[in-house]
Amino acid sequence: MHRDQPAVLTGQHAHPRRDLGRPAGQQRERQLAEHTSHHPPSRPANHLTGISHEPGAEDVCDTPKTADQPATITRRLALCQEPWARAAAGIRYVHLACTAYLTHLHTGDRSAGAIDAGGVLPGYTGIIVRDGYAGYEHLTDALHAWRGAHLLRDLKGLYDFEPGRQDWASQMARLLLVARDAAAAARHADRSALETATLDDLVTRYRDLAASRLAANSYRRNATAKAARRIARRFLSFEDLILRFATHPDLDIFTNNEAERTIRPAKVQQRSSGGCWRTFRGLADFAMIQSYPSAAAKWASANSTLSVTSSTATHGSHPAGNRPDNAILHPHPSMPMTLAE
Repeated sequence: MHRDQPAVLTGQHAHPRRDLGRPAGQQRERQLAEHTSHHPPSRPANHLTGISHEPGAEDVCDTPKTADQPATITRRLALCQEPWARAAAGIRYVHLACTAYLTHLHTGDRSAGAIDAGGVLPGYTGIIVRDGYAGYEHLTDALHAWRGAHLLRDLKGLYDFEPGRQDWASQMARLLLVARDAAAAARHADRSALETATLDDLVTRYRDLAASRLAANSYRRNATAKAARRIARRFLSFEDLILRFATHPDLDIFTNNEAERTIRPAKVQQRSSGGCWRTFRGLADFAMIQSYPSAAAKWASANSTLSVTSSTATHGSHPAGNRPDNAILHPHPSMPMTLAE
């Protein structure tokens, strides 16, 4: 893909070069000052989303901060993505943390500090579903799960390039699909774990495939063998992350479809805006505001009485089976009742 072509698919992992003429620091400070003078600070648009920002990290996060007490997600599962977006002739990343009920979007660079600046993931003790980006590795309070669908894509690419010598990629992909189906069957049967014999067999075959193919490609010196060694080492080094969907079959974490759907409006907006936001602040404001309708739509689709266009709900309007598990939501002082009870 040409580096000036906007990304239109949320699943893309092409990260363009960063030397694209970002505005000078003085110009950006002047833009922010002008924006502040025309838009005085107010309570951030995060009460519907159930998530607030932590103060600080202004150098890596574009989203306005306040001293409000931040809300936290205590659900077992958080889905994360950080697709790139073009703004003001530079590159920013839209950081997403979401569940089936909550959405939080903020912008910044692609550093660990920018991830933390959202005020959601630091201290989170559930499971973070993500790709292999190393920026999440400092979040040691949580368990991490590597999205299986991305691994299948990498295995397919390796097999397609050299099918005669990299048949193990097809075998590993089939093994992951077998494990996915076993986890789905256990989940539908309301079981929180696979049978011990089934899990042991999957792990044994997984390790044998990865180890044998690493050895088989160790003495070949072409690009395909190098890629095969890299992928085999990944499977051996990150076994716990990759097989998290099998060790926690009660959670549907093989794919990251919820995050893909949640981030899609940002990619659609970028495409409809000519592939670029005019300012970093415009992108940051879009991310903050988009958190509102995204969270509202999730609640509406869960058969609650909340309207997508309304920010209030009556007490007890959420069916017990559709209520976010232990999600802490802080009401806005001007509203008699929000999504929090």
